[in-house]
Amino acid sequence: MANGRIALILGGGGARAAYQVGVLRAIRDLLDDGRQNPFQILCGTSAGAVNAATLACYAHNFSDAVDAMDDVWANMHAGQIYRADPLGISLAVLRWLSAFLFGWALKRSPRSLLDNQPLRHLLEKKLHFRNIERSLANGTLYAISITASGYATGDGVSFFEACPEVTSWRRTQRVGCRTQLSVEHLMASSAIPFIFPAVHLNREYFGDGSMRQLSPISPAIHLGADKILVIGVGKKSEVSQRQSSRSYPTLAQIAGHALSSIFLDSLAVDIERMERINRTLASLPGALREGGEVGLRPIESLIIAPSESLDQLAARHARALPWAVRLLLRGLGAMNRRGGALTSYLLFEQSYTSALIDLGHRDAMARQDDVKAFLATERI
Repeated sequence: MANGRIALILGGGGARAAYQVGVLRAIRDLLDDGRQNPFQILCGTSAGAVNAATLACYAHNFSDAVDAMDDVWANMHAGQIYRADPLGISLAVLRWLSAFLFGWALKRSPRSLLDNQPLRHLLEKKLHFRNIERSLANGTLYAISITASGYATGDGVSFFEACPEVTSWRRTQRVGCRTQLSVEHLMASSAIPFIFPAVHLNREYFGDGSMRQLSPISPAIHLGADKILVIGVGKKSEVSQRQSSRSYPTLAQIAGHALSSIFLDSLAVDIERMERINRTLASLPGALREGGEVGLRPIESLIIAPSESLDQLAARHARALPWAVRLLLRGLGAMNRRGGALTSYLLFEQSYTSALIDLGHRDAMARQDDVKAFLATERI
């Protein structure tokens, strides 16, 4: 490829990942040929792993991939992701109450707050992983990685399928492991701590890949990316005005703060690190840089992130959740303004996900010149 391999990085964020679909829909509209996959390398984590896997399974037709994602996310209901019915929520509450009251006798703690088996059934129905092998063989895809976090080792493991020349890697708390991807890897990567249960893969249990992910961009670089497009799910460079508060933070506020740290912070730091390395390399003499003596290479990047606060957007749509889920979240303090962060990750409902898709599409189209230049499209 004349312009190098382009990687797409899709991070985690629960329901916020619907934003990625809107951006991808805009990219499809800006391509000369919407069927041709512009991303040879796909890297996904958590809910972003589901979107990355969908793109990989449809790598032979990018337009169909976007339509498949749009069909699911634009018609999303919480019951498709986790048990949101009164019985399912009641059983979850009873399990936790029993653990608190009789844990000493039961000797078994509940595995998660919510049961996400509906997500497993949805993925098994929608995705055909054998298509990945075909796309690798015919050249429409070069590599895909799905990252999950091991609870025993603390390592972030990027499970990948790729062309034969790609090799596994090991760095501090980062491992690249060649394997045949399946629904199990998506379930592990999207197992939000405390909320969804961990998944046993190989020798240990894995949870959400965003946990302890020190360098979200590194899998793309290890897989051979020359250019990287990152679709974020947190408002970039958002500086909130400091406010005084005398009331103790609710459980939802604390949980939302923790999830935002898991899903958003490491990506922002890694982007800054990559940009700093690029500036450093640009200042080096050409002979030294091109000779490869520094062991680094410049990576061109483009970051598209929400132009609006997704916490506030979620707060406006929170009542779309089933009443049993609203009751549970209200008990945690998530149904008020300060609990909007937690709600934004769990609000798998059509009104919210459609609003995110529309926002993603608008944000990407607002930067269409940047997108077309990055993808080297010529369409005006």
